[in-house]
Amino acid sequence: MRKSLFVYDVCFRKKGIYTMEILSMQFLMALGTIVLMDLLLGGDNAVVIAMAANKLPENLRKKAILIGTAGAVIIRLVMTLVAVWLLTIPYLQAIGGLILLPIAVKLLVPEKKDEHVKASDSLMGAVKTIIIADAAMGVDNVLAIAGASHGSFVLVVLGFLISIPIIVGGSTLIGKIMDRFPVVLYAGAGLLGWTAGSMIAHDKIFGTMITSAIGDWAGIAIQTVLAAGVILIGFAMSRRAKSQTA
Repeated sequence: MRKSLFVYDVCFRKKGIYTMEILSMQFLMALGTIVLMDLLLGGDNAVVIAMAANKLPENLRKKAILIGTAGAVIIRLVMTLVAVWLLTIPYLQAIGGLILLPIAVKLLVPEKKDEHVKASDSLMGAVKTIIIADAAMGVDNVLAIAGASHGSFVLVVLGFLISIPIIVGGSTLIGKIMDRFPVVLYAGAGLLGWTAGSMIAHDKIFGTMITSAIGDWAGIAIQTVLAAGVILIGFAMSRRAKSQTA
């Protein structure tokens, strides 16, 4: 049976290139993971946007938010696509997984509010602030999405198209949901730990070495241990931080 050219999405794995059927359960689960990561790691971006345009008159404020958000999304998308390509280089995927682990733990630890973004009184100044601040704050998001995509550019683009409007339009609601249901944060942190384990296990060189030394079950074991470890360490650090501020 012949398939349309758009039926398969090409992805990279440690043993070469394979195809993931679009709209298959595997594809939809990966897309859901990327959207969830975008929401968990991108919630502060709407706050940055609002702060940067705060001093502008109402008519310019909306324009600055629209232009700045569009520019930030384009730069973030380019950064993510570059990261997806870089993670196909031997050892870089494993290193990216290790870098992702403290990001996952940090998600569970209460942060001190640091409103360092300065509002601008000009349209272009506000747009510039939004783009630069978003790019600087988005490194963790870029790395997580690149790792979860397993080399799929289609997944990255679809994830952005779905999650960015939600982040910009509903960041307040997202924040309230996370505050009311902490299990969402813990699930997200565990998912990041699982993704970090997947990145390490599927590294072209390091992952192959682990599988050869331990067996085919090594990948699942690493992902499970790191997901559980992130949740436990994050929980312990969160309780410690809360007890110090009490």
